[in-house]
Amino acid sequence: MFTSNVTFRGSDNATKRRTISRRGALVIASTLPLALVACTAPGVSGPVTGTGCGDSTETEIAQPTAAQLEAAGFESYPLAPDSDRVDLTAAAFSQSTEVTNPLFPIAELESAVLNGHVGGQAFRTETTLMNQTSIIQWLPGQCVTTLTSQYAAYLDGRIEEVALDHYAQADDGSVWYLGEEVYNYKDGVIAETAGTWLAGKDGPAAMIMPGEPEVGQAFRPENIPGMVFEEVIVTSVDAVVEGPSGEVHDVLIATEVHSDGSLSEKFFAPGYGEFSSTHEGDLEEMAIAVPTDSLPTPAPQTLTTMRDDALAAFNAAGTDNWSEATAALERVTAAWEAHKTAGGIPPRLVAPTDTAVALLAEEITSTNRHQARDAAIELLQASLDLLLQFQAPAEIDLSRFQLWAHRAIADSEAANLGGVVGDVTVLEWIRDRIAPTFSPLDLTRIDLLLEELRSTTSDGDLAAVAATAAELLRTVEASRAA
Repeated sequence: MFTSNVTFRGSDNATKRRTISRRGALVIASTLPLALVACTAPGVSGPVTGTGCGDSTETEIAQPTAAQLEAAGFESYPLAPDSDRVDLTAAAFSQSTEVTNPLFPIAELESAVLNGHVGGQAFRTETTLMNQTSIIQWLPGQCVTTLTSQYAAYLDGRIEEVALDHYAQADDGSVWYLGEEVYNYKDGVIAETAGTWLAGKDGPAAMIMPGEPEVGQAFRPENIPGMVFEEVIVTSVDAVVEGPSGEVHDVLIATEVHSDGSLSEKFFAPGYGEFSSTHEGDLEEMAIAVPTDSLPTPAPQTLTTMRDDALAAFNAAGTDNWSEATAALERVTAAWEAHKTAGGIPPRLVAPTDTAVALLAEEITSTNRHQARDAAIELLQASLDLLLQFQAPAEIDLSRFQLWAHRAIADSEAANLGGVVGDVTVLEWIRDRIAPTFSPLDLTRIDLLLEELRSTTSDGDLAAVAATAAELLRTVEASRAA
């Protein structure tokens, strides 16, 4: 766990007061569309009493008309004929949360990190299976229980998007997408919610993976022209790719048509689901997934050293103790080189860590406090991604929660209000992932501090933000020590 010896050096803040929207699980229930009729514990499926929902049956899926496609501007798109579509009918959903499809194993994929680049900037995502299910009335008289996955995307190290995705498996092994709640951020504030949709309210359910994929098959993961739309055409089902832990066989490759007519290439891999996507020069690719890439051995000392000394460098830079920061950097560098020599590192985690180590060295040499602390945070994040192979996702998410609390302290000191707003947003979302690991009393204390963080951030009181973030760190530490 992390502890902080950071002291905040307050300063007057003349930043204009902003209205800040809060988004987290605490308010989800009050903002869900009416088609989402109930919430239940994980693993529950079948008819739901009191909702007017009966037994699930094989159902023809309503499709947009040719006139709708034309109105959306799709008439010239290379869409597949209905004869190639495998998503025109949905089988019954009698055990909808038992998602066993190897090419979209959402029920088993506890946590995954993908990375790459978008628009020339570093892009990284965290996907987490949540400890909740939702019951969606997707047709009159029919409900389906869905698993919920939280998708969080970061561009150049800052929050860009969070989505809550709802998935279910039909009895023929196909996996269906029942909607998503999308929150797109700018400077930590919700800029818009484009891409949000819900089956039964906005349009039909959509297939995201057939039960038995074959070359030439076509299906639409999103199928509401004018709102959300994608069509996937399978081009290979037996590709071999290099994965985080070695070769992966029987990989599905597909061409995806987007709502703007552009095309991307997507890979879906057994044990991983969506493995990589390339679109007009942008790339997102699987870096590590749990439990697929988990190892049954304790975390090596090299990685715990990197994690601990990244934080030591952060703390030292915060007090302008550059000799200690340099010593911490030397320990980190030696540990990383030793870890690389030992081998077995998921390939896509090497370059981000190399970059983080080099950047920290550069900023410590320049004795630039704010940049050095930012670089230390980036290295800390890289270390946690590496540790995900050895530690439980909940433990890693707890460390990520502490990481963003440290970042809030650093951004407060740097008078970076936009950064602080984003930090608090991320803390609220990660809170939803780790909530089940706390006692009700400890969770109440954490929630109160998060509310205080949001309030002081809204007021632009950066000294209070730093003090509250430090108290949040102490509260988490105390809860774990009890």
